[in-house]
Amino acid sequence: MIQVETQIQASVETVWDCFTNPKHIVHWNFASPDWHCPKATNDLREGGEFHYTMAAKDGSFEFDFWGTFQQIEDFKKLEIVLGDDRKMSVIFEPKGDETILTELFEPESENSHELQKAGWQAILSNFKTYAQS
Repeated sequence: MIQVETQIQASVETVWDCFTNPKHIVHWNFASPDWHCPKATNDLREGGEFHYTMAAKDGSFEFDFWGTFQQIEDFKKLEIVLGDDRKMSVIFEPKGDETILTELFEPESENSHELQKAGWQAILSNFKTYAQS
């Protein structure tokens, strides 16, 4: 498993909303400034799916990043099976007036673990900036 984490100066309720609400997801869900997330849907229930369009801003490439929610504990934890059958967990841990957000995911075989960790950490950094604003 690969783990990425960030500490956010916001309540767990705010962090949860920014992480799960499509109106917010499109503003932070990309790893670099030349990419964006022009569309996001989220059926936040066990058995429900999320779909995030990940796209290069120049139009050269896009893909559907998606998964199915296996377990949801509001404001605490999401257990997900990604579209390629990898498992992922998202943990929301309130700590005073801050929230620690941790993602654990099974690596894919195409890219190095270091590259995957860096990419997912970059997305979390965007998330932190957005959730704190």
